[in-house]
This record gives sequence, C-alpha cells and structure tokens, in this order.
Amino acid sequence: MVVSVKWSRLPRKTGFFSPAAIPFCFFVFRFFPHPFPSHLWFNSRMGTLYLVATPIGNLEDLSPRALRILRDARLIAAEDTRVTRKLLAHFDLHTPLTSYFEHNKLSKLDSVLAALTTGDVALVSDAGTPAINDPGYELVRAALSAGHIVCPIPGPSAPLAALAASGLPTDAFLYLGYLPRKSSERRELLERIADLSYTLIFLESPHRLLAGLADLESSLGDRQIAVARELTKVHEQIWRGTLKAAHAYFTANEPRGEFTLVLSGRTKDEKQMWTEDRLRNAIKFGLNSGESPAVLAKRLAEESGWNRREIYKMTTDFLSSR
Repeated sequence: MVVSVKWSRLPRKTGFFSPAAIPFCFFVFRFFPHPFPSHLWFNSRMGTLYLVATPIGNLEDLSPRALRILRDARLIAAEDTRVTRKLLAHFDLHTPLTSYFEHNKLSKLDSVLAALTTGDVALVSDAGTPAINDPGYELVRAALSAGHIVCPIPGPSAPLAALAASGLPTDAFLYLGYLPRKSSERRELLERIADLSYTLIFLESPHRLLAGLADLESSLGDRQIAVARELTKVHEQIWRGTLKAAHAYFTANEPRGEFTLVLSGRTKDEKQMWTEDRLRNAIKFGLNSGESPAVLAKRLAEESGWNRREIYKMTTDFLSSR
C-alpha cells in the first residue's frame, strides 16, 4: 500500500503536539515504523516478573525498591505464604499472595503466567534471593518464553554475605548449594572438585554439619574454612579456622541455625599427598566410570602422590570385595 502524506496540513502555529495535531500523530504511528524498539513497545503492555530479594534475618535489609515492587505488584508468588504474610504485615502491605514452592512449582506455572498477562508479579522465597536454591528457575524460563520481562531486584543473599566476610579469596568462587545428604554422595562430589582452585561455598543444615565437616576434611584435607550461621540475626556468628578445628568446635558447641560454609580452594603450589579416604573414593569413582585398574592406577599415582603399585593393589582389592 502506498501512502501519501501532505506535510503542509500539519498545524504550524500550534506545534506538533498540540490538540490539532492528534489526528496526524495517530496517522504516523499507525502506518509508519514505531520509533522505539519493538520489544519495549510490546512488553510495556505485559506484566513483568520481578525476582525480589527479601531479608534473611534483619528486616531493615529490605530495600526501598523491593518494598515498592511488593506494594505495587498485582500478585506475589511466595515459597511459603505464611512467612511472606508476616513480612507484608510488618510493612503494612496488602498485595494478594499465592503459593509457589518446590512441590507445586510446575502445576502453578499457568496461573502465574496468566496473572502476568494482566499485571506485574513478584516472586519471593522465604528469605534471600529467589531462584537460588529455591523454586524459580522454571518460572523464569516460562516467563521469558512467553515474552515477559524478568527483572531482578537485588538484595540479601547468604552465600554472598558469608563469602564477603569470610576472609578467603573472593575473586573466583564456586557455589554448590547444599551438600548431598548421604556421605557417599558427598564424597563423590568432593572428589570431582578437589583440585579446583576456586573458593567453595556450600549450605548445610545443623543436624548434618558435623558429618559434612568430617567428609570435607577427609576428601579435601585440612583447609581453611569460614562457618557462618544465623547471618544478620541476633545470634549471628562467623567462625574461622581449619576444618579439623571447626569439627572440634561444633562438636563441643551444638550447631544451631542454618549454616553457610566458605572453604578455601586448592592452592597452585599445593603438593599435599591425598588422604587414604580420598584415594579410595577416587578409585571407586574411576572404576564405576569404566576405567581399567591399570589405567586408573597410573592416573591416580600422578594426581595423588601415592605409589602406583599401592593404588593398583587397592583397586584389585576393591574389585574382589564386590
């Protein structure tokens, strides 16, 4: 379609944005390319999914921006509505709530996406930054696929707070969430990351802390660790020392609260011989991965500092005991 425009009809005295120019403005926006990027033009008509970080203990850590988003959102999707309702009550907020937690996160996708077609939705966890060790990844992917903007509202985060205050290197780190529940699974994980130079960050519950510390020491050696608990709360504590000393301290002092563990990585000049536990875990992992005893013994001798014949004998002993 060819459109001709008589520019002389544009009101000259009143200016382009005068009431008399409204028909002309409508004509230009109707038939000519929009001057703003299309993704901004269309998304401005759709709801935004806000990932709102909430306090991990101290309510003063809720930012003014987070407060505004929680107040103005059409809906808040909360990991635990009981916890979030207390937060809203403290700040006199009355935004509607819906539950969104581990066991309903897939069944709730459609209803949350439907809410996004009519307004903004805020996603919150019980504490800290949502989608980090909490439900949210699937919702973020679904919202992006549906064309919505996903906007993070930064704030409290236990792993980053513990890392910053740990006294350990912060230039490169690896966050691995909660340590596996079973000792065999913990040791298998630790074997895979034993040679990494990154500072390591884990979460742990109080009733598994001692077992976790023991496996960390047996698999990685007696490294430096910062054990942070109850961050930003009344009984906040950050204990710093070696893994062996940490195990002794928390054996004498009952672990309470949620823990964040910040552990030093392997140093570049570290030539420490592996512990026997670590070597046996590596042998088991290698055999389960399909390596032959001879190839496995040669590789582990180079990596562990142990004698190749000793490793080969341990490997054959393990196979015969199956």
